[in-house]
Amino acid sequence: MNLEMQQFKADFFKALAHPLRIRILELLSSGEKNVNELQTLIGSEGSAVSQQLMVLRSKNIVISRKEGNKVVYSLRDPMIVELLDVAKKIFSNHLIDAIQMLDSVSK
Repeated sequence: MNLEMQQFKADFFKALAHPLRIRILELLSSGEKNVNELQTLIGSEGSAVSQQLMVLRSKNIVISRKEGNKVVYSLRDPMIVELLDVAKKIFSNHLIDAIQMLDSVSK
């Protein structure tokens, strides 16, 4: 069981290991969106957004449904929002530590 959980976590974090995928998840945190909406919000053209959505879908991180002639995407698990918030807090902590270290070196 432990090995399966570790493999799941490794695969899950690999799926998150791309800045565009993180941006997509951040945008989906506020509600479902279709590919065109995501492309507009990101400022990306072409198939980049679709490719990254495919990765996120293959790992069951986002889900999709048809709405007319559009495919609408949403987060599969709302805890993704919490995970992104924790990652932001960890980043802030690292930034604070770096600032404090630089401050102590410059004195």
